[in-house]
Order: sequence, then C-alpha cells, then structure tokens
Amino acid sequence: MFVRHLDEITQSEATVDTGDWASRRLVLARDGRDYSLHDTLMRAGSHTLIDYPHHLESAYCIEGEGELEDLVQGRRHPITPGTVYGLEALDRIRLHAHTDLRLICTVTPPLIGGERLDDQGGFPVPADARPALRKKNVFVVNLNDFNLGRLRSIRNAENYNFLKLLDASDVLEQDHYDIDAILTKARAELERYPGRVDGLIHYIDFPVSTTVPILCSEYGLPSASLEAVLKCEHKYWSRIEQQQCIAEHIPQFAAFDPFDNDALSTLGLEFPFWVKPIKSFSSYLGFMIRNERDWSEAIAEIRAHIGRFEAPFDRLLSRVQMPPEVAGIGGGSCIAESIIGGRMCTQEGYVHKGKLRVYGTVDSLREPNGSSFASYQYPSRLPAAVRKRMTRIIETFMAHIGYDNAPFNVEFFWDANSDRIWLLEVNPRISESHAELFRKVDGASHHEIATDLSLGARPRLPHRDGEYSCAGKFFIRAYQDAVVTGVPGPQQLAEIERLMPDTVVRIMAEPGQRLSAMMDQDSYSYTLALLWIGASSPRQLQRRYEQAVEILDFELAPLAE
Repeated sequence: MFVRHLDEITQSEATVDTGDWASRRLVLARDGRDYSLHDTLMRAGSHTLIDYPHHLESAYCIEGEGELEDLVQGRRHPITPGTVYGLEALDRIRLHAHTDLRLICTVTPPLIGGERLDDQGGFPVPADARPALRKKNVFVVNLNDFNLGRLRSIRNAENYNFLKLLDASDVLEQDHYDIDAILTKARAELERYPGRVDGLIHYIDFPVSTTVPILCSEYGLPSASLEAVLKCEHKYWSRIEQQQCIAEHIPQFAAFDPFDNDALSTLGLEFPFWVKPIKSFSSYLGFMIRNERDWSEAIAEIRAHIGRFEAPFDRLLSRVQMPPEVAGIGGGSCIAESIIGGRMCTQEGYVHKGKLRVYGTVDSLREPNGSSFASYQYPSRLPAAVRKRMTRIIETFMAHIGYDNAPFNVEFFWDANSDRIWLLEVNPRISESHAELFRKVDGASHHEIATDLSLGARPRLPHRDGEYSCAGKFFIRAYQDAVVTGVPGPQQLAEIERLMPDTVVRIMAEPGQRLSAMMDQDSYSYTLALLWIGASSPRQLQRRYEQAVEILDFELAPLAE
C-alpha cells in the first residue's frame, strides 16, 4: 500500500509540463501497478494530438470545457465535467481545450515518469515499463517454424501469443484453391479459439493475401480493404490505376485472352515483351517473348496451367465493384508488357492511418538469364536520391487506391543510363524472403511491422541494431530438368554452421524428385536451396555464399532420352 498527495510530486520527475499541458503522474510503473494514474491539466487554447501506438488511456473530466476531435471518424465530442473517454491503438484524436481542462487519466502500460508525447502523439515504451497484461493473440496464416523464429526475434515478443491459422495444405502449392472452403475453415478455427482474436497477419501471396482482408473485415481487425488489395494483386487493374497517377513510371501494357488464337496480332506491342497471368506469383507462368515461337511455347504452357488460379481469383473479384475497363478481365486473362530493366530493388513499407513509410530497400540481383533471381541483398546500394524518388511514387499510388493500415513491398527498376524509374509490381504484404535480412541487419524481422499493424499500432522497426552490416538471401539453382538423386546431409549443414554461424539453409529439392515436378518455380530455372547469410561487407557476403555452394552438394541425374 502507499499514500501520496499531489503536492509531493509537483517538483519531481513525475510532473511533466510542456506549456500546452501539465501531467502530474501520481502512480507510475515503479509502484508495481499495471497502469499509471495522472492528474492532467490541458491549458486553455491548446490543441494536443494524441495517437497512442502502444498504450490504452481512459480519461475523466472533472473541470473545464473542451472538445475531442476524432481524426479517424471525423467526429467531434464535447468534453465537460462528468465526461469520460477511452482511447486505444486504433484511435487518433486532437484534444482542444476551450478553458483550462482538468482530466484524471489512467494509462496502460504504465509510464515510468518523464515521458512526453512525440510528434506523432504517442508515448515510448521503455522495457522496464512493460506491465503484466493479457498477451495479445495474433493469428498467423500457415505459421511454420521458420516464421515463428522470425516472430520471436521482434521486440516485446513475450507480449504476444502467435497462433497458427490454416495449414500449408490449405494455402500453399495446391492444384486448386477453394476460396469459400479456405474462408470457412479459417472462420471455424477463429471461432473455436476460446480467447479474443486481436490480430491477423500473413506473408504469403495468393490466396492468402486476398482472403486475409475479408477475414479482418468480418472480425473488425485492422487491414487494407479487399478492393485496395485487388488493385495491387490484379496485374491489369493495377496498371490501369497506375496509368491514372504515375503513368511515366510504367511500361506499355495490354490484356489478352490466352485462349484467343488471334491475341498476338491485337496486342499492339513489338517484340520483345513479357507475358504473365493477371494473377500469379514468383514469376510463375511468366515468359519473355522474343518471337512467335516463344509466344506459341508460352501460350501452350499458360493454357495448361492458368486454370489453377482462374476460378478462385474470379470468386474474389466478385466481391468488389470493378471499373468497366477491367470488369471483363478475370482470373483466366493475361497481361503483356513492354520490356523494362535496370538495377532492380524492392522497397518494404507500410501505411498506417494514411501515413506511408518505407523502412528498407532490398536489392534484387538476377542471374545471367535476366529472369531468375540470384540473390536479394540488404541494405540497398542504390543512390539515396533514387530511393527517395521511388518512395514518392509509392506514396502517390497508394493514396490513389486508398491503401491503408497494412504493409506492402513494391518492386522497381532504375535505369541508370536514362535515370528513369520503372514500377514493376506492388505486393500487399511483407516479403517472407526479406524477413531474415532485416533480422540480421536491423535486429528484428519486419514481422514486427505486420504485428504492430495487425493490432492497429504505429510500427517502429529498429534500425541497424543487428549483428551484421549486410545480409543476403541466395538461390542455388538448376537450369535443366533432372532427377534429384542426392541432397546435402547433416554433415554438410553442420559445416556451414561451423564456418558461418547464424546462416539459415533451406533445402528445397527432395531425393527422387523430378525438378519439373516442383511447384511454383519460375519459367527458366529450379530452386534447389535457399540461403540467408549475414556479413560485415558485400565482399564477405559474396565469399560466404561461394563457400556455401562448394559445401552443399546436390546430385542430379539427367533425364533418360
């Protein structure tokens, strides 16, 4: 027990006076409570922005008059003696004091004493101010050991229960995706959970990226709208929207029906160009078309496999109102685009309550074939001015489509000769491929960004607090179909760990498997293994990759004639 009077703290660190307001903090974290208690005076004529990313507040007015302006809903509420209001992470307000306004407030988690509101209206959360509160229940679609490890690297991970929603067999590498069945199973799992559902995150492309917004809407969880997500995922619709606001940064493009025998003659594009379904991922069914022979071979492959996405994607499109110029372009359609190129990168960022931030740029290095990726390396070595221009392009597009309260990654080319920036595509999610890179360099995976956003909080990812100066994800590839007869064993993996501690190796090929039977590969190669490596410099990073390739031995048998 303790007994304390206001006069005892007015000259101590427990009183903070900014001029606009004075907060007399009668109960603080050191008192062993799960909250702090404040006697706060908002001075007449002040207008205070409040947007707590990590705190809950309840405030009771005992003196004065003012007004609470809800900046999210656009509403105003009078504040007079006897009025109480409560704020949580989704709220953003401005408190207007018409007269001196006195409030008795509780804040959870408790403050430690001298905190002030930052320029965004929030309090920091020191580690020693963490309360014994209920853990937040955050569901993760197809949570596996790899991603659970990344989630456990984020700050304050002990305050979350990360719970698996759906299995790999529901959402990965399937010949057909039943959207209604996926949603029904997900709802059943969420309904069976005995606790509160606080957040829902994902890092997987279709069908996960397009079903999560539906579930979030149904359960009242923060997320981008389904329409905004589809304006990213539907490649032709996305280009139409981009044409309206960033036309100088996109290639020529045209939609076509791959089953139309006359489609080539109606495209209006000169060779070479690129074709892909309007919904795919990881360059699956994407082809460079240099001549009519390339076209014929690509169309045959697309016709054989595009049905895998057509019906489920059309099912999702039926949930939104599409503009007339896009309405007839469904999941069985393709897009052709003129060739763009240069140095490639991906910007990872988020939009929270209308404010966009890019927190990292990852360079994408390609193999000599120009289509398959060799590695992703972070941080980017592109000029800072170029990266800033890319961010402004994203800001324009995301505002145009109304994308909010969700992460994204956007792929670009920069042509250094012409100094031109090309936007390749927009993905409405964090990139799973980059998670380990942020952990190694910044000290936490960008799963932290997804987690904060899922709870309605403004993210704050650490910067350059990791063990390494740079990191890369590398691909070990084969370029001819073959049968896998041997893969690296425990001894080789142990040698990698001995020479390069903290290197993550994921073997993708399996003994006895034919490479062409592997699902979701790009059109020109097969991924045998993935490696995430940290280093003190780009040169050391490359040396470590080359050393790993020498150690990891794959045995491939050519196909019988």
